Amino acid sequence: MLSKNKIKYIHSLEQKKTRKEEQVFLAEGPKLVGDLLGHFPCRFLAATSFWLQEHPGIQASEIAEVSQEELSRASLLKTPQQVLAILEQPQYTLNPEFVRQSLCLALDDVQDPGNLGTIIRLADWFGIEHIICSQNTVDVYNPKTIQATMGGIARAKVHYTSLPEFIRSLGDTPVFGTFLDGKNMYEQPLSANGLIVMGNEGNGIGKEVEALINRKLYIPNYPQGKETSESLNVAIATAVICAEFRRQAAWK
Repeated sequence: MLSKNKIKYIHSLEQKKTRKEEQVFLAEGPKLVGDLLGHFPCRFLAATSFWLQEHPGIQASEIAEVSQEELSRASLLKTPQQVLAILEQPQYTLNPEFVRQSLCLALDDVQDPGNLGTIIRLADWFGIEHIICSQNTVDVYNPKTIQATMGGIARAKVHYTSLPEFIRSLGDTPVFGTFLDGKNMYEQPLSANGLIVMGNEGNGIGKEVEALINRKLYIPNYPQGKETSESLNVAIATAVICAEFRRQAAWK
């Protein structure tokens, strides 16, 4: 049985304030919970008898067997799926060496939880281990973000810091950004290390961060010069640019 207080607590994890105070986040569904259970300590897990029978030996501080009806009352999803888990937030240390030695992403005030989650999923796919977010970027532990990562949050480490300060600490390390007046990215040599900065959905990369970018790129439309949409969705643009970085690296 799930008490009213427990259901209220689960619902409270929609709020960033509660997640920050408790240092936890919520994950729902067999695929997502299954992917995350081994990577983050589990404080609480609620699941149907069927799911628990299929997953013996689960490690969690507290486990509750619940009916589908109880799960529906506790869930934040429109269609609850067998299991939900409250997991502990990891604590990572940010080091400029990550960027000097590998390819990393930076997000300047990305606001949509789905976009952030999709970018984390993309980073996981393309082998990018570190994502550095501005302090005004949406919270990575927003339940909508966690769902959109499709498990990528288990491998991609997300950091929050002052982006201008962090970029200044990189010295002459390549820092890339996409701009309408940038150079065609398909005609530029792209390094296997460095920082790719992606901007806010409406305003792009902020002026303070833009001033610190030393390699401006442009994702050309096709055919060039044809009237088209004003811009790409930030997650789609991230996919396009990461694919080209990895394509070039594969040929070196």
